[in-house]
Amino acid sequence: MSTAIHNTNQACCTRPPVVSNYTPKGSFISFGGFKKVYVTGPQRGDTVLVCVYDIFGFKPQTQQGADILAAQLNVQVLMPDFFEDGAVWLLSQYPPKTDEQKANIQKFFGGIANPPVNAEKLFKFGKALKEVGVKKVGCYGFCWGGKVVMLAGARTDTPFDAVSLVHPAMLDAKDAENLNLPLGLYLSKEESEEEFHKMVNIMQKKPFAAKNDSRIFESFHGFAAARSNLDDPDNKEKYADLYQTLEKYFKNNGLSV
Repeated sequence: MSTAIHNTNQACCTRPPVVSNYTPKGSFISFGGFKKVYVTGPQRGDTVLVCVYDIFGFKPQTQQGADILAAQLNVQVLMPDFFEDGAVWLLSQYPPKTDEQKANIQKFFGGIANPPVNAEKLFKFGKALKEVGVKKVGCYGFCWGGKVVMLAGARTDTPFDAVSLVHPAMLDAKDAENLNLPLGLYLSKEESEEEFHKMVNIMQKKPFAAKNDSRIFESFHGFAAARSNLDDPDNKEKYADLYQTLEKYFKNNGLSV
């Protein structure tokens, strides 16, 4: 397996995460090939959302966002633990400063965080939801998780009905060419606008173009997940705006009750 780093977003690799005091409302279960899955919201029904976190794993800010969407959409939201056994990237080593840390993050993206490998896990997780009777599954991901979501969503036999990428890393417009379901594309000002516009142009030509949504938020990479500082008024406002935007997008695609 390659150990070359695929993440060229400098903001992703330089902005440190910020701790939140939020206490998540959900609980943990085992499901779909994962030993640990954060689950929040009502009992599982015909419609669910799946969240793919960023490289820091379960963090209160990301879980709070899942709690918000579960409440506003009245659906269960599940967040699988892709980095089981504590293999998340450590906050103390982020951003990577030493040569050793920089080498280790290359190995991380080429190893346990390999996007295609994790996209396969996400695909199987979505299939497992359909197999237990869920009729519609939406999926959203942050940073690294956005790439994983995009790869799983672009499969011809994907179990997902709509996907969204939030301040995504490794953004590549070519990924949108094989995407045959709605896309909510939400960047910060620190990702590639060029790739954003290329991707939007591709998605506008799809037969379901009216179901797509896109926007560049005037905030930093990571403002809605592990790096968010909800004690900062501007970040808190942008964070709330993002989740309201996600809520509207998923409602527009029939992923609410």
